[in-house]
Amino acid sequence: MATGKNIRTYFEGTWHDGDVPIMRAADHGSWLGTTVFDGARAVTGLTPDLEAHCTRINRSAEALMITPSVKTKDMIEIVKDGLRAYPKDAAIYIRPMYWALDGGHGAIVPVAERTGFAVCLEEIPMPAPDDAIALTTTRFRRPVLESSVVNAKAGCLYPNNARMLAEALSKGYPNALVADALGNVAETATANVFMVRDGEVFTPIGNGTFLAGITRARHIANLAADGVRVNECVLSFDDFRQADEVFLSGNFAKVTPVKEFDGTHYQLGPVTRRVRELYWDWAASER
Repeated sequence: MATGKNIRTYFEGTWHDGDVPIMRAADHGSWLGTTVFDGARAVTGLTPDLEAHCTRINRSAEALMITPSVKTKDMIEIVKDGLRAYPKDAAIYIRPMYWALDGGHGAIVPVAERTGFAVCLEEIPMPAPDDAIALTTTRFRRPVLESSVVNAKAGCLYPNNARMLAEALSKGYPNALVADALGNVAETATANVFMVRDGEVFTPIGNGTFLAGITRARHIANLAADGVRVNECVLSFDDFRQADEVFLSGNFAKVTPVKEFDGTHYQLGPVTRRVRELYWDWAASER
C-alpha cells in the first residue's frame, strides 16, 4: 500500500508512472521474505547521503545471500533520472529494493544471482520541525544476529517493529523505546534515538542488534564538527527518564523531537534544534 502520492516506479530498466506490480506470486521474495530496501530523501533539490543509502542496500542484499545487481553509481543515476519528473520543491521518499526470484535446496535458500530490483519514488512531505512525539515501552525487543539478519535493512525484520508499534498504540502512544536482548535501550520502533543531559549528547552504542543509521552517523559527525561530543554508550530506560531532551534520528524525518516518555516530559530544547540546523546546513553544503 502506498503511503504517499505521485508515485513513480523503476522496474526492468525503465521508469513507469504509478505504483506498478513488480513481484510475482512464486518469487522467493513474495513467499519467503527475501527482500531488502533502503530509504533516502530528496528535499528542495537536495539528496543528502544518497550515495551512502545506495551503498547500504547493496550490503543488505549480500547479508540476505542475494547478489546486488546494480552498482552504487548506477543506482544514483537511476534515482536522479526519476527525480527529474518532480517539482524542485517536492519532498520525495526514495526507496530502492531487491528481492530474490528463485530458491534452491528445497526452495529455502535463495539463488543468489537471480535478483529482482526496483526503485519506488513517493511524494511524502517532511514532518513539521516541531512535531514532537511521545514514547512508551514495549515487551518486544530487538533480535540478535544469531536469530535474525539485523545487519541488513530487511523486510523480514519489520513484523517485529509492527508488533512494537501496535502495542504502543494500544497504550495510547505512537511509538516505543525498544530494548536489546540484554534489556538496554537500542532505538525506537522506527528510528535511532539520542538523549541530552546537562548539555551532553548520548546515544545507544551500536552493538549489532539494530542498524546504526546513516542519518545517525551524520548527526554525530556534524555535532563533532560543532565541538559537541556524542557519547555512544550503554543506556538504560532510567537514563532516558533523567534526560533533558530526547530526539529521534532517521532518514524519513531526519530529526524528530520527543515530548514524553511514559509520563516523563521533555522540552523541545536547544540541542535538538541545533542538530536539525546543522543537518540542513551540511546538506546544503553538499549540493
